[in-house]
Amino acid sequence: MKSFYDGYAANDEFQSANSGLQRGELVKDLLKQRLQAPAVPAHSLARPHLDALIIDALTPRGVLFVDAPCGYGKSHAVAMGVRAAGIGEESVRWLQLSSQDNAPTRFLSLLSVALDIPESCESSLQGGATFLDALAIMLLALKKTATERKAILVLDGLHHITNPAVIALLQQLVADIPSHFSVAMLSRQALPYETHALELENRFTRIGTEKLEFSRSETFEFFRDVLSDQQLTTVAIDHLYDLTEGWPTPLALYRRDILQSSDRHAVSETPGVERFLKESVLGSLTPGQVRSLRATSEVGLCSDELLLALESLVPDGILLPSEACERGLPIKVMPGWGRWYRLNPLLMEWLRTPVMASYTDRMLAASRWFGSRNQFPEALKYSLLAGDTEEVIRIASEGSEALLLGQDTASLLRLRKSLPAQLLERSPRLRIVYSWVHAIGGQFRQALALIDGMKDEEFQEYEARICALRAFILRGEGHVLPALDMADRALAGGEFSPQGQLITQMVRASALCASGRFPEARDANRAASRLAREAGDSGSEALAVYAHARIELGKGALKHAEQLLRTGLDTVIQELARPARIGETRLQLNLVLVLWHQGRYAEADRLLVSCGRHAEQARDLGLLLAMSIRVLMCRSQGRLEDAFVWVGRAERTMHTWQVDESLYVPVLEALKASCWLAQNQLENVAQSLARLQPYREAGCVPELFPMMPGLLDCLQVRLDLARGETVRARETLANSRRRYGEAIPWGVDLHMRLLDAILVSEDKGVVAAQKKLLAVVAEAEKEHFISPFAELKLELGELMERAYGQLPDTPFRSALGQLFGITGKVLPATLAEPISDREQSVLELIAKGLSNQAIADQLHISLHTVKTHARRINAKLEVRSRTQAIVRARELGLL
Repeated sequence: MKSFYDGYAANDEFQSANSGLQRGELVKDLLKQRLQAPAVPAHSLARPHLDALIIDALTPRGVLFVDAPCGYGKSHAVAMGVRAAGIGEESVRWLQLSSQDNAPTRFLSLLSVALDIPESCESSLQGGATFLDALAIMLLALKKTATERKAILVLDGLHHITNPAVIALLQQLVADIPSHFSVAMLSRQALPYETHALELENRFTRIGTEKLEFSRSETFEFFRDVLSDQQLTTVAIDHLYDLTEGWPTPLALYRRDILQSSDRHAVSETPGVERFLKESVLGSLTPGQVRSLRATSEVGLCSDELLLALESLVPDGILLPSEACERGLPIKVMPGWGRWYRLNPLLMEWLRTPVMASYTDRMLAASRWFGSRNQFPEALKYSLLAGDTEEVIRIASEGSEALLLGQDTASLLRLRKSLPAQLLERSPRLRIVYSWVHAIGGQFRQALALIDGMKDEEFQEYEARICALRAFILRGEGHVLPALDMADRALAGGEFSPQGQLITQMVRASALCASGRFPEARDANRAASRLAREAGDSGSEALAVYAHARIELGKGALKHAEQLLRTGLDTVIQELARPARIGETRLQLNLVLVLWHQGRYAEADRLLVSCGRHAEQARDLGLLLAMSIRVLMCRSQGRLEDAFVWVGRAERTMHTWQVDESLYVPVLEALKASCWLAQNQLENVAQSLARLQPYREAGCVPELFPMMPGLLDCLQVRLDLARGETVRARETLANSRRRYGEAIPWGVDLHMRLLDAILVSEDKGVVAAQKKLLAVVAEAEKEHFISPFAELKLELGELMERAYGQLPDTPFRSALGQLFGITGKVLPATLAEPISDREQSVLELIAKGLSNQAIADQLHISLHTVKTHARRINAKLEVRSRTQAIVRARELGLL
């Protein structure tokens, strides 16, 4: 009776492979030629973070699985990691697999050669053993020859293995590998068996596309020599990164073309890149499958359901996006967008040329598909792409432009230039729609130009809608009270759609929050949430949660804000078949803001990578917030050069997007002033603040940066302190508090109280300042609000060092110690009876070594009074001598 693993069914495609091979057909000398590690090019980009991941994974019996589509440098990355680990070539067994290795006997023979096992697998198979038994015998022999020298088995090209019998061997090999071995598996596709047992044993590490693709900074580093020779500009490299998303092989091929050829091509037209896409990426697909991918590239963001709706218009059948992903093609599941996929932009651009037949029909079908699901921006976008004027006007007339706020409008903005002028003239509703598109994109002047040109009768017909739009623009420009007035006018303007009321209530909530009227802001937000639920628009629901979290942030309730944001994200993720939503990005960005405020930089950094890219792709102005947080993180970590790089990137991006300067220039100017202050470039700081003065006088409160006006005042105070102008600093601080009144945001209040402590230190001495500092620490500790301390690290250093010992032993104290580089034991928070101001003056002179008479002369008091103060100081400090008093006072931070 044959063994179970010798074959499966009589018609099994692997039946002949599983039956074994004749003796002599496999020659070990030939098999040894397969054991070759890839060469590492001399110009390879150093990637220490990736090397560290690989080194950590290659522990004894550790399993590293690297999966990514073609061209992501899987073999290269592992070879670099192994070299970085200091493992010699003699200890690396690198096996290149092919489709011919689906025969179990061939696979076992390859393993016996790779692992230097003297016994051949044929002998055990001839004795009636199964393939798994043969592998077990081989592994047992390997364990008997175990040495202390670490060895690595690399199985490259694992996607070629499809025979279930060989997959079973692979699973056993990984499970029973000897302790002196680790295994690395490289594949274009997911691992064909479960790995949860290995993961629970902490033996399994996966590295995917997101780790292998170059970051933007790595892309600039990779092209550093080309940049220095001025063969490419920084703008070109920025565009190159956006197009490839860090796909290593196309970047390397393009770099090679630049260095070797004087002719300059677009990256998708470079001969080497074209051959790579056609032969390596798409070479295994049928012509029908390639046409299906071209249809996917036409719609950009695609789901299986959408492509199935277009099936009748795609010749020769379809390859679903999920199937393309499983086959290891460069198509990504979009994070947080449910079951939606997007091809790599470079491949997408290449596939779109030339245009396939029936393109217009497919765009119209996509428009109707989205329209049936109330996805207004997408329906309008595809009708515009189809060039169907009547359909565009119909959608604009029937849909609610307020739905635009919660959804992705970047594609509509890109289509604006190709929109016929007469089309806008024919449809006032389309003008309002595109006014919203411009306003959401930060192009307020263009938005106003469209509605200002409307006729009187058109204005009267759509007055409520136009007032809602104007309120949104006013809030975006930072004009709080005018926005509030215009929003109230919109709500009182008669018949208004639920979506229009929703967006107006959200504007009210934002304006009321900026005014410090938090209870009223919460009421407006509740109204917006109710309208979002009634409308069934999950994108607007996400924005309502975002607005609620912003109110909590204004109040300083970081923990509650985090809970709201995480709950909101968990809720929207449950909707599996949804398209992109701006609301989700804003939830993520505000969660990053909370993490930044709490000093959780590693978490913030990880989340910024994904949501920052999403914001960039969706052309969401939240990207300005993402880049600003990057600047603040770099500044707090002392990486000022990187901080200025991010400022420059933000400036270029906003300029490219044609965003109104009033929206982003003040933000970036303030960030530059903060960085210059850290460099003690006081003249540059003064010039920045002078440029910001008109903005400060106008009292603008940006929607994305509600704390900015108060922080600008704090910057002025810090500049005055750095110049030694304490009187002016005190006046600025007092004026700022008067202007805010009780409406001061909690974060700004902490900044001002910390600056007040510094000023008190100058005026009344260290003891009084310490009391104020300890009070602020106690308040900030409730929410672990550490960002004000990070921002004022330079000014607070000396005062914090003196007060640190009096802080209670809490996680917040430890975080402050790490921030300021202070260590020390916890001392009693206060004395049983505090030292008075006069006693503090005497104590400081004692510490200087003055005699009692000298102290009396300097303070203009009697000798008897000095001695009385000295006795009280000793009693309060529980010491008996001057020397002990000085030591104890220093321990308590009194000196």
